[in-house]
Amino acid sequence: MANMSLRDRLADPKSADRRPRRAAYALPTLFTAGNVLMGFYAIVETCQGAMAMAQNIAGAHLHFQAAALSIGIAVFLDGLDGRIARMTNTTSDFGREMDSLADCITFGIAPAVLALVWGIQFVDPPTDLITLETLHRAGYFFAFVFLLCGAARLARFNITKNPIPKNPGRPDRKYFVGLPIPAGAAVVSSIVYACNSEPLRWWVFSAGWLILLALLSFLMVSTWRYPSFKDINLARPISPLLFIVLGAAIYLIVNFSQATLLALSAGYLLTGIMIRIGGIVRRKFKPSPPRQPEHQIG
Repeated sequence: MANMSLRDRLADPKSADRRPRRAAYALPTLFTAGNVLMGFYAIVETCQGAMAMAQNIAGAHLHFQAAALSIGIAVFLDGLDGRIARMTNTTSDFGREMDSLADCITFGIAPAVLALVWGIQFVDPPTDLITLETLHRAGYFFAFVFLLCGAARLARFNITKNPIPKNPGRPDRKYFVGLPIPAGAAVVSSIVYACNSEPLRWWVFSAGWLILLALLSFLMVSTWRYPSFKDINLARPISPLLFIVLGAAIYLIVNFSQATLLALSAGYLLTGIMIRIGGIVRRKFKPSPPRQPEHQIG
């Protein structure tokens, strides 16, 4: 019994094909429900922060900090629900659809609302180069585009069986085609958190913020290759190097959370861009025979 895997322990002994017990399907669903809860909480905190800022209440920016942290926690939960479903053999069509709907709320609506309120809503009146009304309209547009591209990214993930990026990688590796929507939301929340959650005031920073939202939107619907960490199996013994990396990451997150979370999200964002640029350079200066498409995961 002690050597049994988690999948074997949750298997129904009365089932001939060792199907999991019905109660086992609730385990990954609980993490998905937690994902939805964090997204709902982030939206509520963003709205409360907007009202508190409008009334000049002290500590109003802490609501934006709570919203950013909630999205960050949801990113962690989102990485667990699918992994647990595969470990327990409880993957289902219902679970996949539920996960997509949860992602649209938590990583689409919540960061779009946070990006709009935190980055645009409280900007000081700009100079003659741009009016405040124009900046607000642009903020609504790019926040909506971020949400729309995130929803499109999820829809493509659901219907595509084996998507192939423009720059295929190694056949033995798994990749995401396009920036995953949790990663896009993580970039937004980590920047808000790293800036001490104080809303942007200078219109130049707000304009740069809109450019970043446009970049995230493009990357989510692009076919650029992003690395996946689903090859890491936590049920097996991990290598000493991976153990050291994980330990160091946990220490840095606990003690230097703002800089570490920003570096992690920004580093992953830049990974796909650098891979794309590297592929273009290699094809231009060192042509190579076409490779067989590797196994993609959406």
